[in-house]
Amino acid sequence: MIRLWWVCAAVLGVASAMVASGLVPSYYVGLMTEMMILALFVASLDLLVGLTGLDSLGHAAFFGIGAYMVALLSLRGFEDFAVLLVAGAGAGLALGLVFGAIALRAHGPYFLIITLALGYLPNALAIRWRSVTGGDDGLVMMGRPTLASGSIDSPARYFFFVAIILVICMWLMRAIARSTFGYALRGIRESPARMNALGYHVWTYQYAAFVIAAVFASVAGALNAGYNLFVSPVDFGIERSAGALVAVILGGPGTLIGPAIGALAILVLRQSVGALTQHWALALGLFYIAVVLYSPRGLALTLSNLLGRWRRT
Repeated sequence: MIRLWWVCAAVLGVASAMVASGLVPSYYVGLMTEMMILALFVASLDLLVGLTGLDSLGHAAFFGIGAYMVALLSLRGFEDFAVLLVAGAGAGLALGLVFGAIALRAHGPYFLIITLALGYLPNALAIRWRSVTGGDDGLVMMGRPTLASGSIDSPARYFFFVAIILVICMWLMRAIARSTFGYALRGIRESPARMNALGYHVWTYQYAAFVIAAVFASVAGALNAGYNLFVSPVDFGIERSAGALVAVILGGPGTLIGPAIGALAILVLRQSVGALTQHWALALGLFYIAVVLYSPRGLALTLSNLLGRWRRT
């Protein structure tokens, strides 16, 4: 699995070099930026699903709150993206503290249902509170914020900005997963009763993981707002949460890099097949079935095994 991390880092390095040299058209630079934002979002969900064993269908609430915080502050004159990013993460932290305290009162499938219900709340609020959120029409940002008074308005500059944030966040999440805290979460995932008997306060660990995942998801939402310069209630939608959960399952829960690979595979397949036919959803369904049947432990493990075989030959 370590080799897979290095391969992904090499791919990102090559892509960055091509973007810097101007060899990549603006459309594909934007598409790669979108891929990186999606990778960060699904990796944040894997902290819950793969590491802690908490399946959530309301994770888009944190993505959306980060996006809306950036848009609202930007429209009120805040121009430094560093400030906006911190504000978006703070909004995700606050919402995670509230939602986590409520959702973790339930267990198993009931936790999944309550996160689904909680996910509808910010969506409904964004639609109803038209004077602030713009309702169904959303909010259009006037322009991309600056970074330390420097412009990141071009597709290439924003690509590098997102790439740096992605690398930092993935490093932090990997450090969390490999820490004592991360191993305790894995133990809780396997047997909460046993960990409780060993003296671990299971609810506190789960709550901390929930809030940390919310913060990283809100960072992804903030980056998405800066990329699209537009936010809407769709950012809170169940489709986004469900799509992220599918990406985690396809990529391989508990690996962090696997869900990111799963999300990228889905996005690439959707873009490529969608350009050829309107029935891209059929191809996507067949892809899901193939992965579940022939790679039940996820794409990450399959790719890691292939890399190992290739190295031995």
